[in-house]
Amino acid sequence: MKPHDDDSTRAVWNRSQSSGWMLAVGAILGLGLIVFAVIDKTHRGVSLGLLLAAAAFLITGAIKVTVSPRGVTVASALAPFLRQHIAMDRIKGAKARWTRPLEIGGWGYRWKPGVRAVSLRKGDALWLELTRGTRFVITIDDAQTAADLVNRYLPQRHKDH
Repeated sequence: MKPHDDDSTRAVWNRSQSSGWMLAVGAILGLGLIVFAVIDKTHRGVSLGLLLAAAAFLITGAIKVTVSPRGVTVASALAPFLRQHIAMDRIKGAKARWTRPLEIGGWGYRWKPGVRAVSLRKGDALWLELTRGTRFVITIDDAQTAADLVNRYLPQRHKDH
């Protein structure tokens, strides 16, 4: 029996990542819009509506990533109920590589044909190859350890191909 075949030795990997500039922009924008809404009653609705932009920066500016036998989860650190979970049976393979935000569509939660991503900075990234032929990318420190653990937990049917 291999060590990872015993449920009592199943490892879980967790990392947090944040983007200082995204959090700062979200906080400053949010505060500015609230002040503007209080001062200028005629544009209050527009100001409060634009708070969604500030919230987007704050929600995607800090994340927590977990790899477990059940799959990979990326969640907002500030709003943890906003999460993306990818079950192991939906993952074909994983690798880590240096990635630039523009390569995967920019900063924040991104989607473009064939790729979805959570990108906070350039650098180490976990690339998940999904069974439906798309990729999910997360920029996170120590991505190689995450990729190794994902590959270790993949269902046997994916390892044989």
